[in-house]
Amino acid sequence: MINKRLLIKHLLAHNDENSFYDKKRKVDISHKEGKAKFLKHICALSNSNPKNNSYIVIGVEDEDNNIIGVDFFDDSKIQNLINAYLTNPPIVQYENIPFPHLPDDKVVGLVTIRPTGKITSLRKNIWKYYGGSVFFRDGSISMPKVFDIEIKDVNSNIVAAIEKHAQNNIEHTLNGVFDFMNFRKDFNPQYKVFKEYFVVCWAGQKKVVKNETFYSRVDIELINEQVRLFFSALDDVSIAINDDSFKIIEYVNLGLQDSNKYYPLEETIIKFEDNAHYNIETKLLFEPPQFNKKDLHHIYNTNNAILDKLKKGLSLTPREALDLKNLPATYLICYLNLFDKALDKLNEAKPYLKAYNKEVYNLYKESMRILRKVKYS
Repeated sequence: MINKRLLIKHLLAHNDENSFYDKKRKVDISHKEGKAKFLKHICALSNSNPKNNSYIVIGVEDEDNNIIGVDFFDDSKIQNLINAYLTNPPIVQYENIPFPHLPDDKVVGLVTIRPTGKITSLRKNIWKYYGGSVFFRDGSISMPKVFDIEIKDVNSNIVAAIEKHAQNNIEHTLNGVFDFMNFRKDFNPQYKVFKEYFVVCWAGQKKVVKNETFYSRVDIELINEQVRLFFSALDDVSIAINDDSFKIIEYVNLGLQDSNKYYPLEETIIKFEDNAHYNIETKLLFEPPQFNKKDLHHIYNTNNAILDKLKKGLSLTPREALDLKNLPATYLICYLNLFDKALDKLNEAKPYLKAYNKEVYNLYKESMRILRKVKYS
């Protein structure tokens, strides 16, 4: 089993960007340009390495390899995006890798690309790239190319050596467990060994609501691979464990006019097998809540008025400041109730919410995360 933190260190220490490895400060697939560039790199790395894995490391400064981290990214539907836009799509896995020096909410993103051995191309137009385009790596750059020449496999031995040196061992596993238990000691940390091989650590603030147990500020890590499986400072989740699996049901708190309700968002089951393998299955549970259209029109117009004041740099009243905290979630509710322009307004609000304060901006990111899960499902 590969220790992904070690793998990232080996990639950064021994190799500049090349035909099997790329690094990024950040990736944004919420907009067409960012989505198109991400797909281009996936396509190029898959085509340039037909017989071995390729990697993208996200959260690293390009000039000096300084690890600065990115937000935890829990989009389990990223393969759906790959399948929708690429012909002969590779298998793509996005993992969140914690590093000790990073803040709680920051990780390094690791994208692993497993090719099919066939030429991958864009299935349809996106941004300035045309459907049918084929990309390859030219050194550290992803370029469109003609592919009437034989693709040479020049990286398999190099990649195999890097992955071999990143194999986990008992010392790394024990250190990972101790580090987690000490770092999360204020949030009731626990661990469980599955199939005599896998070690999962988790922590969260426990609370009981109507005889049901929920956890908030949840952090779950698969220690063997140094992969963070789940992290949220906002959501409530339920956890169910047996000898073979670890199940998480994630809930979101949505509502209007101080009348909120918990809605199940997504179920994630991590299943551990006897052959030292595991797989993660996710199922979207979310059913968008429906509200009275007259009430929604009032709230939508109130949000627009607050956004206009933010754009003009005007001060908000105490009531408007309270409504601002609900603005991301209520714009989301409006969009889910067929107010199509509410999504444009939410995107438009991003820089102003970010400038206002961290709490409001985190609420914006939470709404966008819910939307992303619903959209790609």
